[in-house]
Amino acid sequence: MLNINPQYLVDEKGEKTGALLSIKEYQTLMQRLEDLEDMLEMDIAVQTETDFRDYQDIRDELIKEGKL
Repeated sequence: MLNINPQYLVDEKGEKTGALLSIKEYQTLMQRLEDLEDMLEMDIAVQTETDFRDYQDIRDELIKEGKL
């Protein structure tokens, strides 16, 4: 479970205008966001991919082309 404890910044009317996080909380939040983006991109790639190739075939092709 994510443990974030923001401190809120308020204006003169008492309305929240921002939030303050510790560096550790911010870094944790950013890492989780990046992980989520990676998972969503992987889901999209798997759903849209129609032609998978065997790793060994790709490796052999790259060797033949002198790229590996």
